[in-house]
Amino acid sequence: MSEENNDGTWSGLVKTAVATGGTLIVGAGTWLASNIFGGGKEAESAQPAAVTAPAPIINITTNNSQQQAAGGGTKERVVEKPAKPKAKTEKEALKEEPKW
Repeated sequence: MSEENNDGTWSGLVKTAVATGGTLIVGAGTWLASNIFGGGKEAESAQPAAVTAPAPIINITTNNSQQQAAGGGTKERVVEKPAKPKAKTEKEALKEEPKW
């Protein structure tokens, strides 16, 4: 009484087999093509060896007198302080609720 439900999807084993077969076919085709057409051996011998350039040298020198003349030697800091509370007038003191 068991029925197989085939909803159109492949099983995991079939997917693995198809992927492995495809990989083998592509690999064999690449190997065969590289052997037939030389595999790029001529391109490697035609290129000269890569020459590495020396790293650039960066000299950073500053003159203190130039910085002070331009105003770059000092930095200005602005510090804000909270304002002092205003003194209460008698009228404001009477309007407040008493603190018990």
